[in-house]
Amino acid sequence: MKKLPIGVQTFSAVRNDNFIYIDKTPLVWQMVQQPSRYFLSRPRRFGKSLLVDTFKELFEGNKALFEGLFIYDKWDWSKTYPVIKLDFANGVIESRAGLDQTIYNLLAENQRRLNIECQHFNLADPAGCLMQLIVSAAEKYGQKVVVLVDEYDKPILDNIDNPEISAQVREGLKNVYSVLKGQDAYLQFVFMTGVTKFSKVSLFSGLNQLQDITLSRDFATLCGYTQNDLQTSFAEHLAGVNWDKLKEWYNGYQFLGEPVYNPFDVLLFIANHQTYRNYWFETGSPSFLLKLFRKERYFLPDLEGIEVGEEILDSFEIEAINPITLLYQAGYLTIKQVTEKRDRLRYHLDMPNKEVKLSLADQLVDLYTQTPGQYRLGHQDNLFDAFEAADFTALTAHIQSLFASIPWRNFTKNDMDSAEGYYASVMFAYLSSLNAQITAEDTSNHGQVDLTVKLAGQLFIMEFKLDKSVDYQAQTPNPALQQIINKQYAQKHQAWSNAGKPIYLLGFVFNQTARNLVQLDWAQV
Repeated sequence: MKKLPIGVQTFSAVRNDNFIYIDKTPLVWQMVQQPSRYFLSRPRRFGKSLLVDTFKELFEGNKALFEGLFIYDKWDWSKTYPVIKLDFANGVIESRAGLDQTIYNLLAENQRRLNIECQHFNLADPAGCLMQLIVSAAEKYGQKVVVLVDEYDKPILDNIDNPEISAQVREGLKNVYSVLKGQDAYLQFVFMTGVTKFSKVSLFSGLNQLQDITLSRDFATLCGYTQNDLQTSFAEHLAGVNWDKLKEWYNGYQFLGEPVYNPFDVLLFIANHQTYRNYWFETGSPSFLLKLFRKERYFLPDLEGIEVGEEILDSFEIEAINPITLLYQAGYLTIKQVTEKRDRLRYHLDMPNKEVKLSLADQLVDLYTQTPGQYRLGHQDNLFDAFEAADFTALTAHIQSLFASIPWRNFTKNDMDSAEGYYASVMFAYLSSLNAQITAEDTSNHGQVDLTVKLAGQLFIMEFKLDKSVDYQAQTPNPALQQIINKQYAQKHQAWSNAGKPIYLLGFVFNQTARNLVQLDWAQV
């Protein structure tokens, strides 16, 4: 049985040491048949670094490593190319000076490997050195140069919560990447990869020849494992697995082609005796995104049913960060469907799988309630049991306990407690963490209800109201419940009722002064 390539990112190690390797060279072959410049964005832990190293070994002519692979008898092994590789994956860069030092070190390593010494090589002019290196390599080896850039955006993301520093780092990278445009005549192949996509104006300085294959159907499976990969190359390791459950937990990443699994999840799932748990998310939770959500008081139900245009997915800027763009580019949202309206493409986004949904929901619960994580599990258990039993007296008590545990002093610098959306967001986060199926702002011909929730085989229609009186008195009728009844929100779910499944109408009233749920009334359809 072949070994699992956990943490192995060098092509030679995978090929020489009996590790499983999914042959990506059919797609590599499509990319390298002529001089080309490519850009690819994929989430972290998706195999980008191994792909970059594959290109390196191919262009350097290491024929033996490719024996038995698709490209072996198609590539002209008599030609080799000088390769310049810039890998920003290692370490954390915290300043422009740190970036310059890193680039200096990378260029020094490339000079040693290519046996080239740049004249006037100094820390103050990394772009000048890269320019010299490209020209000198082309002249020394008599072939055009290959430039590979791995994690091109990591120095910016290291400082994304400090806009001033990240902007300085961006300008430093822009200075270096601009060399690729000026030296185009000396270049055979360019491949740049990372997590996010910055606009060409802000980072690539007119490097318009880069072909972005991030959402190319032809290259959708360039990184990641397909279902066929798992059922063939991993067949022994996955013997007896529940394929439907595996898909639900770890599949679902779509780049306008066949959906793929995150390799990191699959490998650790196997290594941990087919145990379903959070592997990928816990290695780098989106801390800055979570801080951004709280700072901007993002309405969490907006994470359901997201529909955006191409411009939202295309790129983002440090000066105007769109959290949806970052969630998508980082892999916490993926494309579920593409439609067309008014001659424009619309992308429908959702969380890719159960791992991401539950893990992100847990993080959002902790963020929006600011309570210690160890208390979350108890609240989750109590809420699920109450919903499952349709025990709304117990549900009221559990929700009140939940909000009573929130240390409101942590929110003294904003007016979270005065926004109806905050209370709805906390409830949304908790329901998501219970793996509920949620439709936010569920629209009918009579209007739209705040949340429609399917949980434990039952359907709950929920409306939230925020009362701002100093001394709340219970209202009859409950205004939130009455709105559900008057607007006939349950009517569109008649088929659910006809199937003998219960529908519950829940009207929640929160009070700003009490900072808690003060009234919950319900009815059954």
